[in-house]
Amino acid sequence: MRFIIVILFFNNMTSIIPPPAPPDRTPGFRLPRNVLVLGGISLLNDTASEMIYPLLPIFLTQTLGASAASLGLIEGVAESAVSLFKLFSGYLSDRLHRRKIWIGVGYAVSNAVRPLIALAGSWPAVLALRFADRIGKGLRTSPRDALVAESVPPEHRGRAFGFHRAMDHLGAVIGPLLAALILWRLPDRLRLIFFLSAIPGALVVLLVARGLREIPGTVRDSRVFQPLEAWRAVPTGFKRYLGVLLLFNLGNASDAFLLLKARQLGLPVLALPLLWSFHHVVKSATSVPSGLWSDRWGRKRLLIAGWGIYAAVYGLFAVARGDWAPWALMGVYGVFFGLTEGVERALMADLAPAALRGSVFGLYHMTVGFGSLLASVAFGLVWKWRGDAAAFRLGAFMALSAAVALAFLKLPSGGEPQTGERRPGL
Repeated sequence: MRFIIVILFFNNMTSIIPPPAPPDRTPGFRLPRNVLVLGGISLLNDTASEMIYPLLPIFLTQTLGASAASLGLIEGVAESAVSLFKLFSGYLSDRLHRRKIWIGVGYAVSNAVRPLIALAGSWPAVLALRFADRIGKGLRTSPRDALVAESVPPEHRGRAFGFHRAMDHLGAVIGPLLAALILWRLPDRLRLIFFLSAIPGALVVLLVARGLREIPGTVRDSRVFQPLEAWRAVPTGFKRYLGVLLLFNLGNASDAFLLLKARQLGLPVLALPLLWSFHHVVKSATSVPSGLWSDRWGRKRLLIAGWGIYAAVYGLFAVARGDWAPWALMGVYGVFFGLTEGVERALMADLAPAALRGSVFGLYHMTVGFGSLLASVAFGLVWKWRGDAAAFRLGAFMALSAAVALAFLKLPSGGEPQTGERRPGL
């Protein structure tokens, strides 16, 4: 009950934020039930997952004896599972006209296998469990994003996705704080923390079952059954944007490497969850304003700014010294996420025909996952062979190249192709 009150309070706060540009086309608009419930689901799910994630690099490298290359392989394989299943679930949720079932199964799978990392005795066992966990993420993400897009008018999508990402990041603040509290009272009990993540995970499954509602009649073209047909049907501007997005994600390695670098710079294990929580405070605080700005000023400008910030952070990590540096850099890194995560999803919804929305989100997430797979494996190998500084410089170069490419990319100016509406700023 308390987290529902928090959600409603947060929604009311976002509705009174002064607009940075012309007023909304629908004054007094409030986010609908599905968006609020999905925000609560993401808050609880990230509370569970982020109790584990900031401690996973240390668990792998110190407890299980894995190398940086093994860490890159684990995270890369995990992301490949996400990318393939996001395409699969998005396509099937379009074909079957159902979103909720895929969302529910995805969250159930992840929250069933994630606590089992506590039983792992070797890094290949963690690899298998991370793979299963990310399959769950892959099953739910594209239908969930499509359901968010279908629950609000086009002119409020940036706000809806910004709110959802903010609640997701709020959960990622709470989870590491809980982990840090347990470590403070029970030092080195990493496996216990992994087990306890099952509690918020169970609440996630309950909220999906009792809280979500399908949006009837949102998928209007049942003749589209193949992802290849979906690819042929989407706008050319979307395909070009996917190419630039792939370029960026070829340098977008797993954040586990940032935590490993923070440990190398002198942060104690207890400080890692606190660092991760601080990072998500910044992400949560910047997600809703960024979504509002993108609704009024256009998505492209915010993405270019965000990718430039990413390049700067990775470049500075390559030369960072002292245990203060991770705090400063992870704070700025949170701004990158705030500027880009919800905005990228809103742009996908803008470019997607309604009948293909799940498939378009699947293509988007597959591109991100494929790029992150290659990036994580390459990052780990470069770290092992040439050192961490070379790996971070490579990530910075790829992000900067993608930002330049996006600046010269001409995107469609329409916010919703099938309606003919036009929104300035792209």
